[in-house]
Amino acid sequence: MSKITTRMKRHVRHVLKDENPTIWVGKEGLTPQLAAEMEKQLQKNKMVKVRILPAAMQGEVTAQAIAATAAEQTNAALVEVRGHVFILFRKRKTAEPEQPQTQP
Repeated sequence: MSKITTRMKRHVRHVLKDENPTIWVGKEGLTPQLAAEMEKQLQKNKMVKVRILPAAMQGEVTAQAIAATAAEQTNAALVEVRGHVFILFRKRKTAEPEQPQTQP
């Protein structure tokens, strides 16, 4: 998981406070397809709001545990878990410029 400052957490919460969640975690839990979608949205928007449906939290699984797992899988910072909704933030990955090959 990446680190995030308190000031940046506040900014991300402010930006997403009126937004609806863009990803829903269903009864299957965190699937590879969900992780791929989170990666795509994090790369595009730097932040993503996720809602956990009650069917996903069966047994001893909590929203905090699901959010921590999602943050670990996407290498993102967990900004906040509030009820069944959590927010992830990650700086965009920059593509490393390719070094031109020198030919002898």
